[in-house]
Amino acid sequence: MRTTELVAGFRQSTPYVNAHRGKTFVVMLGGEAVEQPGYRSIINDVALLTSLGIKIVLVFGARPQFDSALSQAGIHSAFHNGIRVTDNESLQTIKQVSGAMQLDITAMLSMSLCSTPMSGTSLNVVSGNFVIAQPLGIDDGVDYYHSGRVRRVDVDGIRHQLDNNSIVLLGPISASVTGESFNLTAEEIATQVALKLDADKMIGFCHEAGILDEKGEAIAELMPNEAAHLLAKYHKSSEICKSAAVFLNAAIEACRGGVHRCHLVSYKEDGALLQELFSLDGIGTQIAPQSSEQLRSATISDINGVLNLIRPLEELGYLVRRSREQLEMEIEQFTVIERDGLIIACAALYTFPEEEAGEFASLAVHPQYRDADRGSFLLRIVINKARKQGYKTLFALTTRSIHWFLEQGFDCANVDDLPAKKKSLYNYQRRSKILKLDLTRLPKNRHF
Repeated sequence: MRTTELVAGFRQSTPYVNAHRGKTFVVMLGGEAVEQPGYRSIINDVALLTSLGIKIVLVFGARPQFDSALSQAGIHSAFHNGIRVTDNESLQTIKQVSGAMQLDITAMLSMSLCSTPMSGTSLNVVSGNFVIAQPLGIDDGVDYYHSGRVRRVDVDGIRHQLDNNSIVLLGPISASVTGESFNLTAEEIATQVALKLDADKMIGFCHEAGILDEKGEAIAELMPNEAAHLLAKYHKSSEICKSAAVFLNAAIEACRGGVHRCHLVSYKEDGALLQELFSLDGIGTQIAPQSSEQLRSATISDINGVLNLIRPLEELGYLVRRSREQLEMEIEQFTVIERDGLIIACAALYTFPEEEAGEFASLAVHPQYRDADRGSFLLRIVINKARKQGYKTLFALTTRSIHWFLEQGFDCANVDDLPAKKKSLYNYQRRSKILKLDLTRLPKNRHF
């Protein structure tokens, strides 16, 4: 039976659905995204995240809408150090625009027509004084008037609404303790809310498919320091769109403050938000405090992940079949590479201390991650572990990967070269080729 793309997509996304359920995401929807034809689809996708058990805080911005409305009203909008000076006249227009946008977004999130992805659902959208503002004050003699910054976030109030399965909708206008209204930037609100909530993700949108490299291709992942370096470089050459630069700057602060992941996707690519969150490689740029791929020793909770990797290879005859019970007893011998909660590669080191030898076994890499030489990387890790334990020899048995092992420096060997215990278990019907790596020949001070 042919596996359809729909079925394959469901199967691929399931680990991410499970991983994201119950998590808190802060989604920043800039005014540039609101102006795009695909804006309604983005709102539908945000609503879809809520139906999957994800807690959503949606923060919208309105820079281009404010610019347009102020221009039409004949009001000059001054800026100082890149920040809008919001005087009394400007504030009235800005409040009208922000209020209208808030009502429009609420209406779209409330939609439940048969022709929409949210057919038959009912979402609660809650807005309120969850963010308390304070004035920016005066800088270099320039009074910002009603331009402000975040003073406090009502964390308990937001969490209460999220726990009741409501979407919390926040706009750029916030009240102060004195009862005044202030114009804040969406990126500051999103960043501060994400930090105070200890959000799992902060997500933003830009014109491009993320942060692009010199070839015009999206950079899949950046560390905060790398992002800061790129931001400084792009500012000098003006090679980055404003919405991307704004979000990247916010993402750097968020990640350094403890937000686990920040994602930047295109508002022009239909479904980019879903592809970024529910596919193996995503479609945009991820900013993270540490790499999304983690190398670590396996634990009992990794049994299912390891089985999912090795079972297909066992069925093809590439690996010797291991029962679940056997794997549970041997799991501490395994090293795994984990990516966003998914085990994408594994390998084991079985030890024979009496003969100062180890066996490199059960190497498996997820089919969609075999283009980055993770197999060789895991072999180097196992070699280092064997050397630290003082072993002199590393063996491997294979029926299909002989040349790969030879390329890695192994030599052909025979059954008599195996440790006694391994030799007694050798399957003569399977006739696996035996390869041997002399660890004593490797440079002592070199890590492989």
